[in-house]
Amino acid sequence: PSRGSMDSFFKMVDVQTVLFIYMAVGFFCRKKGIFNDAARDKLTDFVVLITLPCMIFESFHMEFSLESLKQGGVAVLIATAMAGIALLLGKVLYNRFPYQEKSILQYGTLVSNSGFAGLPVVSGAYGDEGLFLGSLFIMWSAGISLFTKADAKQAVRKVLLNPGIIAVEVGLVWMLFQLPLPHFVDAAVDNLGACTSPMAMALVGAILADVPLKTVFDPKCFYLVAVRQLLLPAVCLVALRLLGVDPLTAGVSVVLTGMPIGSTTAILAQKYGADAQFASKCVFISTLTSLVTVPILTLFL
Repeated sequence: PSRGSMDSFFKMVDVQTVLFIYMAVGFFCRKKGIFNDAARDKLTDFVVLITLPCMIFESFHMEFSLESLKQGGVAVLIATAMAGIALLLGKVLYNRFPYQEKSILQYGTLVSNSGFAGLPVVSGAYGDEGLFLGSLFIMWSAGISLFTKADAKQAVRKVLLNPGIIAVEVGLVWMLFQLPLPHFVDAAVDNLGACTSPMAMALVGAILADVPLKTVFDPKCFYLVAVRQLLLPAVCLVALRLLGVDPLTAGVSVVLTGMPIGSTTAILAQKYGADAQFASKCVFISTLTSLVTVPILTLFL
């Protein structure tokens, strides 16, 4: 690996270690009863509806240039292509598993924890420019359809009205027209966004605290990790190298593609009658292994 990629590796290790500490705090709080079910659910709502959209919106606080818009467009195209590949792999690789597990493995392959865990990582490793590209990269997700046959029109409406997507839409308008914001509004939004990383990772830790450790090491979870965190980012990396995509867009795309499975997997599995216990194990193993797999990815960037 080059000197630059080694620097990226150590920077990513540093970012991941900080996020792991936040996660450990959440784990501890759940075990000690500081986070009960109600507190955890409300805090999740606060992050999803308030702090994460603020963080996404602030990433558009930059000088408008055609170059940045072009980069953003490339990020959206890469995300769409990778989602298509993930969907295809999910259809092919998990047919031997029963529905209760198959739907979880498919969802985990398609939907990563790129909002909760990915944007904090990208923000720490690539700064505001990386966060801008990351916000555009995670613009949509169709994973819920693997648990329920949702009406297509309703699914599109849900995506467009998602708080994170609204933040992207409003942020783009803000950037395109360079609209001035009063300083106190800008500062408040910026500071609320800065709460996202510690709160989101503490919540991931609180979710993991509910998984019984004795039963957690399931080979099927590691199969999912190999697909989600190694195969998909490797495909992404090779394709972007061959296409000559710029290093920042490639770095953000590969890192977000290699994120662990979404922490919503367990919640949706419970809701739609899949195996919630198995889903929780997958989230646990995937999140834990990502502390190693994500820094390793940066060695190749």
